[in-house]
Amino acid sequence: MEDLTPRQIVEALDRYIIGQSAAKRAVAIALRNRWRHRQLSPELQEEVAPKNIIMIGPTGVGKTEIARRLARLAKSPFLKVEASKFTEVGYMGRDVESMIRDLTELAKNMVESEHKQKVQERAEALAEERVLDALLPPGSAEAVPEVEPEAEPAAAGPRRFDYIGPETPSAPRGHHSREKIRELLRAGKLDDREVEIEVAFKVTPMIGVVPGTGLEDLDINLKEMLGGILPERRKRRKVNLSEAHRIFKEDEAAKLIDMDKVLHEAIQRVEESGIVFIDEIDKVASRDRTVGPDVSREGVQRDILPIIEGTSVATRYGTVHTDHILFIAAGAFHMTKPSDLIPELQGRFPIRVELDALGEEELVRILTEPQNALTRQYTELLATDGVQIVFTPEGIREIARLAALVNTRAENIGARRLHTVLEKLLDEISFEAPNSKEKMLTIDRDYVQTCLQSIIQDEDLSRYIL
Repeated sequence: MEDLTPRQIVEALDRYIIGQSAAKRAVAIALRNRWRHRQLSPELQEEVAPKNIIMIGPTGVGKTEIARRLARLAKSPFLKVEASKFTEVGYMGRDVESMIRDLTELAKNMVESEHKQKVQERAEALAEERVLDALLPPGSAEAVPEVEPEAEPAAAGPRRFDYIGPETPSAPRGHHSREKIRELLRAGKLDDREVEIEVAFKVTPMIGVVPGTGLEDLDINLKEMLGGILPERRKRRKVNLSEAHRIFKEDEAAKLIDMDKVLHEAIQRVEESGIVFIDEIDKVASRDRTVGPDVSREGVQRDILPIIEGTSVATRYGTVHTDHILFIAAGAFHMTKPSDLIPELQGRFPIRVELDALGEEELVRILTEPQNALTRQYTELLATDGVQIVFTPEGIREIARLAALVNTRAENIGARRLHTVLEKLLDEISFEAPNSKEKMLTIDRDYVQTCLQSIIQDEDLSRYIL
């Protein structure tokens, strides 16, 4: 992230998201400000707060995708939540602090995976030795499984062994057999052989908590606490060698990493570079001020407020301070407007960007330009069945025109309409692809009109199908 300027960040986002330059510029500046913040003196760092963003625009125009791609670009912990799922403290539903606990869990998994990746080579070597020990346990006769040089070993049946002669002065007893098995193992010739291994597991007491009450972490912590008191148990399992190698590799990698260091780094990463995307923020905005508690609207806003302002949240891995987490809120604001949010919350989102609705031209670009373009996805999917489809420029334009037309007639769901149109268009091809004798198909304007025109002409029918 340190090497990326705002312009480079926008260029990276352009590879996946069409248009919405204002939103891209806003998130690019916010991401660069993260780096600038770390260059300040410790005293000034405490004073500079992140500039949170509100994205305003209809569904399907790229709000969530911009935030998700930004997090991947920065390798930051990223969590998407819906504001409408939270309720005021004291009511049935999820409490707002759960978003920080979930974000910390994601960061822990991310950092743990990175640390395991660093010790993969060492874990691989140790796992291989454990597999060899399982094949040649101490005190057993030194032997090598007999394997035909040109054929794979049978998955079942008794194992036969070629016994090694007495040790020679140049090599200790068992050395040749172990090395020979190692060669067979690395060549993959023993992958289907069964072996009995010992697997450790903990018996965790069953403690139930009603979902959505905000006590999920209490449930987990009680299980961990009681699980630590109970002794670790071991059981024997029969698995093939490839599965045994995978189990041993995960076990050794877990032993090689320092979990205290992982948790410290995870919390630090959440606090310094975490991104929380709060969708449907307009659903908790209220036009009319009601008297008394408002469970789903103003009460939720007041509970979200301290999280965004900066507070301490207790998680199962330690206390997380939210002062410098970047919050990106989004909503369509059809029935409400950002000014309907409580004033304190409005002030915590100083950057507001409006995303444009998508028309025919934008839909054409979405079908062709991004690296993950839908036409490319469907082409590669059907190629796995040996069917090659080619989208002509006229066919792509017709798909975009019909999608835009349906968006104007029914609810405008933006680029998501392309998914429904393409699924209907390629329904017959996808079904018949494995048995199709025709392996080359061209999707042109005539083909699109033939498949979809009857539905488009019937406005009532298109509302249900497209």
